[in-house]
Amino acid sequence: MFYVYLLRSERDPDQRYVGYTADLRRRIAVHNAGGSPHTAKFKPWTLVSYQAFSDKDKAQAFERYLKTGSGQAFANKRFW
Repeated sequence: MFYVYLLRSERDPDQRYVGYTADLRRRIAVHNAGGSPHTAKFKPWTLVSYQAFSDKDKAQAFERYLKTGSGQAFANKRFW
């Protein structure tokens, strides 16, 4: 399975992150350990939502969509 996930910073709830992975537990642990330069300064992170896909290309396309303007509006209405 492939996952698109949404994280919210516990320290600064206005900080959000959308990502993609094949190993969700490990990836969240990396974010919370400071292993990702984009999320290290806002750790710890809480998982808000995730979507599972059996197709890698569809998961990556959904992640890219959530990072667009219309995708952010969709996520604000449905996930955050």
